[in-house]
Amino acid sequence: MRQPRRLFYGLTIALTLASPVTAQEGSASVLEQVRKKGNLTIAHRESSVPFSFLGPDKKPMGYAVDICLKVAEAVKKQLALKDLPITWRQVSGADRIQVIESRQAELECGSTTNNAERRAKVAFTVPHYITGARYLVRADSPIKDLADFEGKRLVSTKGTTPLKAIERANKDRLLKIQILEAPDHAKAVEMVAKGEADGFAMDDVLLFGLRAASPNPESLKVVGKLLTIEPLAIMLPKDDPVFKRLVDEELKRLIRSGEAQALYERWFMKPIPPKNTALNLPMNYLLKEFWKYPTDVVPN
Repeated sequence: MRQPRRLFYGLTIALTLASPVTAQEGSASVLEQVRKKGNLTIAHRESSVPFSFLGPDKKPMGYAVDICLKVAEAVKKQLALKDLPITWRQVSGADRIQVIESRQAELECGSTTNNAERRAKVAFTVPHYITGARYLVRADSPIKDLADFEGKRLVSTKGTTPLKAIERANKDRLLKIQILEAPDHAKAVEMVAKGEADGFAMDDVLLFGLRAASPNPESLKVVGKLLTIEPLAIMLPKDDPVFKRLVDEELKRLIRSGEAQALYERWFMKPIPPKNTALNLPMNYLLKEFWKYPTDVVPN
């Protein structure tokens, strides 16, 4: 029975490459699009340390970037290509979904949360991290949790789930917080450091990375209970089942082989750019449990 299944799967791939099958009428399948243009376009972030950021040489690097490069190898193998150049496309929290939805990039490798609202426009693979929103404040700040921001200024990055979470909590709890929007994570950290905001709400793992990369890490601290639970995953175009299956299977292979855990150790436990310091963030129990039976299905 195994041989017919392999033949059926191979036929499915061949038909997909020959006949466009996508969510957007008249557009090519992702694999056909990659074959025709001769490269794979990967969207990346500028300052989502340690997931996706620009290194000292201004080239993309990070945990999610390394995972995407593994996926790129799987795409190259599937298409039987000798070489598959990577074209990098920098995106922000505000435009990343639109870039994938409009097929300006085949993969987005950053720190994007998989949730129901976004799945209406794009697809996600197996989560590579599970985190939650907390707060970055100055080291001398008395703020310990969200309620302490009452009447104060709290910034978050435009287009992110933590921004929506604090807007909702502010309204529900009548906290009268002045909520500010920053164009990117780096600007939000700068606003806290300069006293333009009393805190920065974002996924805690990003806050630790941004703190470590800041000019004066000891002047900042991360506080508060988790406001949200955020499964972070690579984003890809919606309604292309063959491409999604390829990406999902590569993520599962990385997890089952231990390669994903090795990448985690590299970016979360060992010294990394730009300051060659370690985040020292062991894998949390949420991700450990999720990876026992890796899937793209998440509770939200």
